[in-house]
Amino acid sequence: MESAAQMSHGKKIGDIVLAVENISLSFGGVRALSDISFQVREHQVLSIIGPNGAGKSSMLNVINGFYHPQEGLITYRGVTRKQMKPHEAARQGIARTFQNIALFKGMSTLDNIMTGRNTIMKSGLLWQALRIGPALNEELAHRERVEQIIDFLEIEHIRKTPVGKLPYGLQKRVELGRALAAEPSMLLLDEPMAGMNIEEKQDMSRFILDVNNEFGTTIVLIEHDMGVVMDISDHVVVLDYGKKIGDGLPDEVRNNQDVIDAYLGVSHD
Repeated sequence: MESAAQMSHGKKIGDIVLAVENISLSFGGVRALSDISFQVREHQVLSIIGPNGAGKSSMLNVINGFYHPQEGLITYRGVTRKQMKPHEAARQGIARTFQNIALFKGMSTLDNIMTGRNTIMKSGLLWQALRIGPALNEELAHRERVEQIIDFLEIEHIRKTPVGKLPYGLQKRVELGRALAAEPSMLLLDEPMAGMNIEEKQDMSRFILDVNNEFGTTIVLIEHDMGVVMDISDHVVVLDYGKKIGDGLPDEVRNNQDVIDAYLGVSHD
């Protein structure tokens, strides 16, 4: 594996943990991704940008196993495979949030975040339901970790509130909390700031950087706000019509003429 001696934003960027090699994905006759390759390094914040329909969400879905590409390979932590399965991705430390919020609207913030612990709970479902013996001790330990996440995300005041009653920005923060509850080593964020106002975007940017810095979590995110992308990213990959047209440091991408012509030269929300 390639060695790391890279610095970005004052932090050390580690070795390659994810290599996407020549990935192509089609649905029927429509090609969503065409020969895409890039690398993600330990402790990196990598942003995938591009116009709507560029294939960004499809790329995340390939990484964590929701979509299976017809061509290409994924290498994660030294293991190469043609496709990943979602439960394998979760077990190997890859967590995901979605473009459309996928929370349990009738459940509280606390209970929603608790569901993120399911992949690392050792007790069987029967023991969990009975809440006795080892299962009770395990639940208490998981609940303590969830309370730490709630404190970290500054959402103590809504811990018992049903998430369906929360404003959009806070729901996105709860979804981030649920992903963090799985203690991922890599976090995939699909438009974590979509629909937010400036203040909410600033808060979410701060939390993403804190997750990256304090937990050491590697982050791959899709984001349309170029100000946010340039501020928080160590590396940027640009897709357009399912093809990669840019790959580099934020300043390199910002000055790439192909990227300017396809994306940065037009207005974005």
